[in-house]
Amino acid sequence: MKRALAAVAVLALAVTGCGGKQQTDSAAPSGSGSCETADGRITIATGNSGGVYYVLGGGLAQLISNNTKLRATAAETGASVQNIQQLVAGNYDVAFSLADTAADAVNGKGSFDGKPQKIQALARIYPNSTQVLVRSDAGINSVADMKGKRISTGSPKSGTEVIANRLLQAAGLKPDTDVQAQRLDLAKTADGMKAGTLDGLVWSGGLPTAQITDITTAMKGKVKFLDITPLLPKLKEVNPVYDQGTIPAATYAQPSDVPTVVVPNLLLVREDFPAGNACAITKLIFDKQAELAKVHPAAKEMSKQLATQTDPVPLHPGAKQALG
Repeated sequence: MKRALAAVAVLALAVTGCGGKQQTDSAAPSGSGSCETADGRITIATGNSGGVYYVLGGGLAQLISNNTKLRATAAETGASVQNIQQLVAGNYDVAFSLADTAADAVNGKGSFDGKPQKIQALARIYPNSTQVLVRSDAGINSVADMKGKRISTGSPKSGTEVIANRLLQAAGLKPDTDVQAQRLDLAKTADGMKAGTLDGLVWSGGLPTAQITDITTAMKGKVKFLDITPLLPKLKEVNPVYDQGTIPAATYAQPSDVPTVVVPNLLLVREDFPAGNACAITKLIFDKQAELAKVHPAAKEMSKQLATQTDPVPLHPGAKQALG
């Protein structure tokens, strides 16, 4: 059953291709206080094809299409920063994002310097674990040891790239000059690690992430995870949303648990997203959480009790109605 649902999720993505042009009639108002969707089409911005956003986004699109009057499709993207930019531009209607990147967007900081973005949240969903994986023979035992090394810092304009650069800066390194930064998507990162053209990687994603499993399985004993929690206090100075978490040993068949830094994910929409659609989709996510968890186990970590904790990103009024 799990494989069948996962296949459905991938099929939902394949139908859209990778461009993600907006196909929506959802701007029509749904009636004050309504928790039902209007007729129409919506698009969901996800992330790299090897990541959890991509898999869950396809599952969410299928869930919406099967249970509402909306027809939803999902598209592969570069993830958080790009998702927000294209959400605001009208290319997508719903977007996955890391909470730290979304906070930068509403505050006009970081990649959105001086340009606050008018976005709102449907919900806080599962947390992303920052996964820092290095070749065992690369001489890297901390982020500071990455100086001069070939490190994949994630796709351009991704939440992974934001966190990777902040980790390097917290360790006293300049991302542009002190490391040989490779701005690669996860598939190319996995290829580079296995081919020996990379010394390490930073990835922010749910547990487990398929491409990280691929690397640890193919390179068993030749790669190791770093404990980056000594850098957490400096990261919290940048954004208090960062917190401590754990990558359990069983996730990637490692010798022991690895302490790490986690950050929540948010589902985002524009301010003008219809309230009825927002209410119905948000309610659906938590009513059908078990179905999403069959698509990817990261969905098990969603909590309705935490769903409203999206500050500084405002919670959409329709979502507030669904979660109230």
